[in-house]
Amino acid sequence: MAEQFLTTRTGLRLRVRPATTADDPTIAEFFTHVTREDLRFRFLSAMNVVGPSQIAALTHIDHNQTENFLVFSADGSTMIATAMLACDAAYDKAEVAIAIRGDHKHEGVGWELLAHVARHAETLGVHTLESIESRDNHAAIELERDMGFVAAAYPGDATLVLVSRTLAGDAGSKPTIPVTADA
Repeated sequence: MAEQFLTTRTGLRLRVRPATTADDPTIAEFFTHVTREDLRFRFLSAMNVVGPSQIAALTHIDHNQTENFLVFSADGSTMIATAMLACDAAYDKAEVAIAIRGDHKHEGVGWELLAHVARHAETLGVHTLESIESRDNHAAIELERDMGFVAAAYPGDATLVLVSRTLAGDAGSKPTIPVTADA
């Protein structure tokens, strides 16, 4: 997937591209600008620092069933957000998780990024897009409801909420892994 540009409702222009293994230091630096509360919401546990294994899980991905979108300022100088999409093997369901820099909240980044991820999931043929949220993450749950997601209790954990939305994706358009012919 090539780099794309998005514009938020506030007029903020964003540069979006898939993460690569070379992005580990960029993502590590990005997470130093995410509030502790938002780190807890993103990883569903209390933490002060996002460690190397967690960062590797965001960059060492297959780019088929899993994609991590990195969002930068229009000039590419500042990483603003990240959005992970992880699909099940049948591409029936996919989970999304988003984190945004503290100094870029309330600029429409979350809305535009979730819409971008939903469109990508639809092109993969995903039927249901889900997010597991802390019950305390009122802003995310409200945004997701505004975008057509339905909230339900998360099975086995009263502190979490499962929000989901049915997508219009074509179930017959599953991605294929490119094959390179040897000479």
